[in-house]
This record gives sequence, C-alpha cells and structure tokens, in this order.
Amino acid sequence: MNESAPSLPAPATRHATDSYVGRNAAYWQRNLAVAVFGSFTTLVSLSMLLPFLPLYVEQLGVTSQDEVVQWSGVAFGITFLATAVTAPLWGKLADRFGRKPMLVRAAVGMAIVMSMIGLAHNVYELVALRFAAGLIGGYASAATVMIGTQAPPERAGWALGVLSTGALTGNLIGPLVGGLLPNLIGIRGTFFAGGAMIGVAALLTIFGVREDFTRPPKSAGQPVPADGAARSAHRFALPALLVTASMVLLANMSIEPIITVYIRQLDVPHDRLATVAGIVMACSAFGSVLTASRLGALADRIGAWNVIIGCLVATALALIPQAFVTNWWTLAALRGVMGMALAGLLPAIGKLVRQAVKEHQSGKMLGYLQSAQFSGQVIGPLIGAQISVHLGMRAVFFVTSALLLACAVFDRWARNR
Repeated sequence: MNESAPSLPAPATRHATDSYVGRNAAYWQRNLAVAVFGSFTTLVSLSMLLPFLPLYVEQLGVTSQDEVVQWSGVAFGITFLATAVTAPLWGKLADRFGRKPMLVRAAVGMAIVMSMIGLAHNVYELVALRFAAGLIGGYASAATVMIGTQAPPERAGWALGVLSTGALTGNLIGPLVGGLLPNLIGIRGTFFAGGAMIGVAALLTIFGVREDFTRPPKSAGQPVPADGAARSAHRFALPALLVTASMVLLANMSIEPIITVYIRQLDVPHDRLATVAGIVMACSAFGSVLTASRLGALADRIGAWNVIIGCLVATALALIPQAFVTNWWTLAALRGVMGMALAGLLPAIGKLVRQAVKEHQSGKMLGYLQSAQFSGQVIGPLIGAQISVHLGMRAVFFVTSALLLACAVFDRWARNR
C-alpha cells in the first residue's frame, strides 16, 4: 500500500481513495470498537470453561486423574486445531467477499455451538462440539483480518494492540466468570449464558460494522514483491513470524488447561479450586491488558522486530520461577508478569505480516497467521498434558521457556537476514 509515500497529489489521492484502506477510512475506528467488544465476548465464552473443564470432564463420566488431564487437554485444544485448519480459508474468503461476512458467520455460528456444548452427554460429544466451534467460529481471527487490513499502516500496531486488548480482557474475565458462574447456574447453564453473550456480539456486528468492499480482479498479482532482495527477505521473515505466532499461545496454554490440577498440588481446598484457578488464569490476561496497546504503539515507533525479540526473552524468563512456587498467589503474580511480556508479540507480528504482502492478499496471509497462532494453542495443551503425565507438571515450564528462547534466536537470525 503506497498511500504514505506519494509525490504527486492527484494520483496519490486517487490511489488512496481506491485502496481498501482509503475506502474504509471513515469506518475503521467504529469497526474496531465493535470488533473489540465481539472479541471480548467470544473469548469470555471460550475461556470461561478453563477453571471447570476438568470438573465437567469428570461430570461426563471420566474418573482417572490422568484421563481427566488428557481429556481436558484434548477438549480444550481441539477447538483451536479446527480454527487453525480453517483460518486460511476464511481469510481467503474475506479477500474475495469482504471482512464483515466472516465476522457475522463466526459470531452466529459460535453462539449456536456454545449453547449446544451445555447439552453434551459424554466426553466424546464435548470434544466433537468443541471441534465444531473451531470450524465455524473464529471471531477474533476474522476481526484481526478486518482491522489489520483497514487500519492505516502507520497505526496498524496500535490498532491490533487495542484489538488484542479486547480479546485479552475476555481471557481475563472468562476464567473469573468460569470460577463463579457455575456455582450460581450450574456448569451447563454457564454454556447457555456464554452462547447468549456471543449472540449480543452477533447483533452488534450485523448492525454496527460497515465495510466498503470491492472484489479484487482475478488477475491480481502474488503477495511477494518482485525484486530478488525483497523476495529473499520475506522468504526468511514470514516463516519466522508464523513460528513466533504459534509460540505466543503455546507459551500461555501449555499449562492453563490443566492448571486446576497444578493448583490442587499447592494445597488449595477443593471447594475453592475453581475460583482460585480462575483468578490465576485471569492474571496472565490482566497483565496483557495493561501492556498490549502500549507495546503495539511501541512497535510502530522502534520497530516490530525489536519488540518481538524482547518480549520472547522476557516471557521465557518469567516462566522459569513458576516451576518453583509453593502457593497460588505467587503463581498468580508470575502469570501476570508473563502476560505483560506476551502482549507485545501478536500486534508486532501482525504489523510485519501486513507490511510483507499486497492489499488483495492480506486477508489470506493474516489467516495463515491466525492458523499458526491457533496451532500453538493446540500444541501447547497437548505438550503440557503429556509432559505433566510423564515428567511432572513443573517440567512444563522449563520446556516452554526453552522453546521461547530458541524462537528468539531464530527471529534474531531472520531479522538479520
């Protein structure tokens, strides 16, 4: 996109008006507000089951603790496996038919499926419905594609940071809701409440989001620039960014689906287990809420690569002491610090990916970014569950920290290339 570097006023104005960014200049901030709310409500509904997921698995007939841990990891991660598979498809369709239809599809679909999860009779139905939620849902992914392509390039980091704040706030409130609401309306009733919340977001999206979309011509070019130097640079940069996106949620989710069991080892009474687990999980999102938009704006100022590498190292260091905690409030504080460091990664990655591709291919590439991100959300719980069963839960923190440090080295190498 060349709006920021024209030298001839008339052609530049015409180009800016004809571009997707230019046509939606009057709408993107209002769309951002709706997308933030929609991402918030959908993430509340998706994350609120974390504190009581092992309890729900037990309620559905699983009794062995090892099986509870493994089924909890599968039931949680399967949603993001489905989202990882379909995100590039939805991104490509967003490039062809517009970003708003993808938002509406995700909100309506998730509202229906989330309510149906409350009707599950066994753990197999739970897993199947969680898989369906990933296939048909992905509101936050669709919102990232829309805002990432509508926001002006010089404000992309800030806008994606604000959008991340909405999603992270949902991750913050969700575990708290999940720790309290089941005691009031039951576990199944909590899923019905989550579906209703997403239904509100669907209505706001249908009537509040505006988009001026023109389908690109079939002869549109490829996303990689033509000159050899740029082609070589993107050959290293894009894989590094996709790997880093997967590491973001892998770091957070390697322990969270089974954190209730970890907290149980810290001598927390059983009747307080869901509430304490909700608080601990919320601390990570709370830390991210405090810094997401600031780190996104920092990426606009000092460079996204610098923010990415710094945040990876800081997150890796914050993980190590979590393996040595002896009480839940220390774990909560450390999760908060980790969340503050993680918050800068996705806005900076999204900014770099958006700069690396042409406008008519941006939805598809951001879809691949979301796919990589949710792949980490799949791999994280599975790795965490297996390591905890065979090596103990404390080993999960060491392995995750090592992976993040390796990713920081890889990103530094890719940036220098």
